[in-house]
Amino acid sequence: MELADYLSLLRKRWLSIALLTVVGVLAGFGASALATPAYTAQAQVFVSVRGSDTTSDLLQGSNFTVRQVRSYIQLVQSPRVLQPVLDELGLTETTSDLAERVSAESPLDTVLINLSVEDPSPEQAAAIANAVADSLSDVVQELETPMGEVQSPVEVSTVRSASVPEAPSSPNTTMNLALGLLVGLALGVGIAVLRDVLDTKVRDVADVNAITDAPVLGAIAHEAEAATHPLIIEEPAGSPRSEAFRRLRTNLQFLAVDENAKAIVVTSSLPAEGKSTTSINLALTLADAGAKVALVDADLRRPTVAKYLGLEGSVGLTTALIGRAAIDDVVQPWGNGNLDVITSGQVPPNPSELLGSHRMSELVDELNRRYDVVIIDSPPLLPVTDGAILARLVGGAVVVVGAGTTQKAQLQDSLDTLGTANARVLGTVVNRVPTRGGRDKYEYSYYTASDAPTAGRTGTTAGKRRAGKHAPAPAQIPEHRDAQVEALVGSRAS
Repeated sequence: MELADYLSLLRKRWLSIALLTVVGVLAGFGASALATPAYTAQAQVFVSVRGSDTTSDLLQGSNFTVRQVRSYIQLVQSPRVLQPVLDELGLTETTSDLAERVSAESPLDTVLINLSVEDPSPEQAAAIANAVADSLSDVVQELETPMGEVQSPVEVSTVRSASVPEAPSSPNTTMNLALGLLVGLALGVGIAVLRDVLDTKVRDVADVNAITDAPVLGAIAHEAEAATHPLIIEEPAGSPRSEAFRRLRTNLQFLAVDENAKAIVVTSSLPAEGKSTTSINLALTLADAGAKVALVDADLRRPTVAKYLGLEGSVGLTTALIGRAAIDDVVQPWGNGNLDVITSGQVPPNPSELLGSHRMSELVDELNRRYDVVIIDSPPLLPVTDGAILARLVGGAVVVVGAGTTQKAQLQDSLDTLGTANARVLGTVVNRVPTRGGRDKYEYSYYTASDAPTAGRTGTTAGKRRAGKHAPAPAQIPEHRDAQVEALVGSRAS
């Protein structure tokens, strides 16, 4: 990952990172609030040698005490020093417990010993520190007194008695908060990076661009209502999904224009990525712009176009492919007269053979002559080979990618499948892209209900009769058509 990738990741995961950082700060504050305050009292003793009259004696005594100080520091936590402290103050704890709260150190090249004692009670901490200083002096006196002598040459004197501390030494709230902040931030960034590394699903347009050089023709924002109202004619004219499909329609003009490119296969890697609704909505949008469109349901395994549009599905593509009906017999007008639909017909036992047959190639050629654009809804690429077979017969394939559904490896396998079949990938459509409250959420707010492009609900009598009583009302061509799409349609018609 490069620096730009990390910055993009931080922008994408900023909420979880901020949340974990706040949790870390709260944990630091909680640790400080729940901890029992402890007070530290300090006493200081001085180690010296008696009877040093000459300069040589003083030097030798000084060197001796510096060496001995290191031993006295270790002696501070010994039971011989601490037991008298317990007896004097009447403490019930053991010398081992007290040793954990007593520490000693000596500044470099000095004969001073700093004694520190930690205790929940500030008065008790000061009393123990002073008692330890006195006990250390007594023990050193005993240990350093030569046999037969009454006085030790080494003297340990208290030079600074411990005073009662006014403020607790722990917990250090400021340090705990800073530590919690750093730990929470590091944890948030680490988890964000780990999730990104382990996340194998396609989440957005950037993930698709990282896999293929094929252009992203459209990004359809995720809307909760799309599950119950999949067709854009059931939504307000200026809704984000409607505008996204208009943008997809406009982007088709940038595809190479030739005779075969008039027929486009719409497929996906897996089922339930939205390829059928994308096919239908794209066909509706093109028809609204004035193009003569044929929508063919070539998913001969799980056909859905007839159900979505409320059409008769028992007679359709398979009927024409086996020679029991002509194209004119299976075409069903829908809407304003610019859209003709060929449903799948009955599900055959050999879908791949039918779709790869010479009759299917002839049918595509005939549709190319009759219509400006032919949209073919095909099965997903990974479970079966039907989509790749169809894409090879026509101008190319538009691959629908379900954001949060498709694995990156699965999308790559689908594109490889099309490449192996010598089929052209015209582009991709990223479906169900999360808005995250950003640009996608507000990019259509320019339009209002009064000035947004409108679509009527009147159509031909034949279209209404074929659609059935449960079909959505057909769409009327807007008075103000998309100029770019008109240019596309005109160039293909010529």
